[in-house]
Amino acid sequence: MSEVFFRAAGVGKRFGGFVALAEVDIELRAGERLGLIGPNGSGKSTFVNCISGDFAEHDGQVSLAGTVLNGLKPHRRARLGMARTFQLPQPFNSLDVLENVRVPLLFAGHAAEATDRAMACLEQVEMADKARKLPKELTQVEQRRLELARAIALNPRLLIADEAMAGLSNAEVDQIIALLFKLNEAGAAVIMIEHIMRAVTAFSERLVVFVAGRKIADGPPRDVLALPEVEGAYLGKQ
Repeated sequence: MSEVFFRAAGVGKRFGGFVALAEVDIELRAGERLGLIGPNGSGKSTFVNCISGDFAEHDGQVSLAGTVLNGLKPHRRARLGMARTFQLPQPFNSLDVLENVRVPLLFAGHAAEATDRAMACLEQVEMADKARKLPKELTQVEQRRLELARAIALNPRLLIADEAMAGLSNAEVDQIIALLFKLNEAGAAVIMIEHIMRAVTAFSERLVVFVAGRKIADGPPRDVLALPEVEGAYLGKQ
């Protein structure tokens, strides 16, 4: 078994007197596929914002490939190999699809090969034929594909897919799952945060469950979903 590649140790976050996240420990091995689920308000997005650097101040420690990430801004974490998508796609609306993918490459100092690498990313997500379209001309699933293309532009070692399938049809969900498998097979570890249970169970090797800001389960999907506390808190069974 490979060594621990990503580690969140004792991660917590308060907003005034409200505890949004409390002492969360999660480890991930290189190339692993981890699903993160929980009801609305359970702390999933707070956790992602802590580990990706959007929340600069939080309890605990986050490390990637042995490098402590605490205090590093999101772009520094991206250069170390962490990428994320957002629940709502956030393209540069005045730039075409190709330019949207070029932006992170230019920012990271890859100007010479930015266009070729951006096109390669679009080919990975089956969007090369949309390169000169504006984001507003894309369908919802195409916007999700663009979001993934931008996230993988710097060849991340860890991809955090935050509700990348929200609002999609069953067929479109299957398309995004296939893309995530392809990215994983290329070497990226993936943390999938998702409400669509069939997507999570189809993709994940491990499942972590958050409830009320705490991790209540961590293990193989079938075992985790059979736990009474998970059925009660997440699936609504008594």
